[in-house]
Amino acid sequence: MSLLPRLPGEHAEQRVALFVDTQNLYYAARDAAGRNLDYERLLALAERGRRLKSATAYVVEREGATNAYGFVTRLSALGYRVRRRVVRVHRGDGEGRLVLEGDWDMGIAADIVRAWDGLDVVVLASGDGDFVPLLELAQQRGLRVEVLAFREATAQSLIDLADRFVHLSDVEDVFVEPNRA
Repeated sequence: MSLLPRLPGEHAEQRVALFVDTQNLYYAARDAAGRNLDYERLLALAERGRRLKSATAYVVEREGATNAYGFVTRLSALGYRVRRRVVRVHRGDGEGRLVLEGDWDMGIAADIVRAWDGLDVVVLASGDGDFVPLLELAQQRGLRVEVLAFREATAQSLIDLADRFVHLSDVEDVFVEPNRA
């Protein structure tokens, strides 16, 4: 399992935190390869010999569903702090269908802000361009920003902003069989 080479500006003493939008990555991995992402490999990509301060995974669950239990347990066993949110009915659309709301964007943003005074590097595992203004602010504060995501499902503005963008499909051993997600 080879890791990415260090680029200029990366060194072993950097304090790193990983923030993982699991819902975003789940759908992007499914669309890119029809497979599940290896979250252990994702953690290793973020760390790469640096000082990992924290890794947080944000999970959305349906009320009453128990199928996320194994996923949450595995993430916890790998060292992730898991934050969970139950999906809720946000509103009805014009055709009588319910629109569900369960994204973690504001929670992820708040956690990044809370953590950044103790960090050198923010690693975001998501392709969501809504994070661009926050990550620009992190860079203005002197933080390095790295993005781990699937290019096909990543906003170009997020790719352009990142000090390092890693296209997950190009990473060796990034996918696992469905029962190891």
